[in-house]
Amino acid sequence: MTGSLYTQLLDLACGAFLLAAVIVLWVRELTAIVRIFALQGIALAVVVVLLGAHEQRWDLVGVGIGIGVLRAGVLPYLMRRALAALTADRQRYGTAAAETRETQPLVNVAASLLTAALLTLLAYAVARPLTELNPTPATRALPVGLAVVLIGFFVLVTRRRALAQVVGFLLLDNGITATAFLAISGVPLIVELGVSFDVLLAVLVLQILTTRMRAAFGTTDIDDLRELHD
Repeated sequence: MTGSLYTQLLDLACGAFLLAAVIVLWVRELTAIVRIFALQGIALAVVVVLLGAHEQRWDLVGVGIGIGVLRAGVLPYLMRRALAALTADRQRYGTAAAETRETQPLVNVAASLLTAALLTLLAYAVARPLTELNPTPATRALPVGLAVVLIGFFVLVTRRRALAQVVGFLLLDNGITATAFLAISGVPLIVELGVSFDVLLAVLVLQILTTRMRAAFGTTDIDDLRELHD
């Protein structure tokens, strides 16, 4: 793989990775959000595989394939199962349409997209000193990972549906993973396996909590839980 081709493919994958996070802010259907998250998992896996192929580190290529299986396959499958359970409650509660859609986010779509643009600019400003230390194609793409971290945190705090907040948490984790690989060209395999297992465990726990919330209160709207607490 030539240096020029490697740079173009890496920029393309990082662009798709960032674009997927921005589209999550635009889309309200939870089914579409899960699908976009899966596409972002593929983009993240491609980034890691490209880094491994460029450095001829086949262990890194294997880690990239594992990341793709987990973040583009297993995690979206678990979230689709949770959504299917919400749809199955249509007859019981008659609110399936509301439960599978982020109807009233705390920040509207236009303001969310504007915030994403500002967060991306902030990420580029913060990462500039780091990229100037070692201006390689990977480090020049480092702001993309930081931007996805900030956007994921923004999704986490502005969405009201529990499943949408799970996606925000996973976006944040994807951003941290991308930042780690772009900054230091990968982490030890055992560390990545441990982090991936923790993420999988967290999603399983959140899925169980979402199911229990829906069974107990008939909704996954976090605001309803706050009202119940008050």
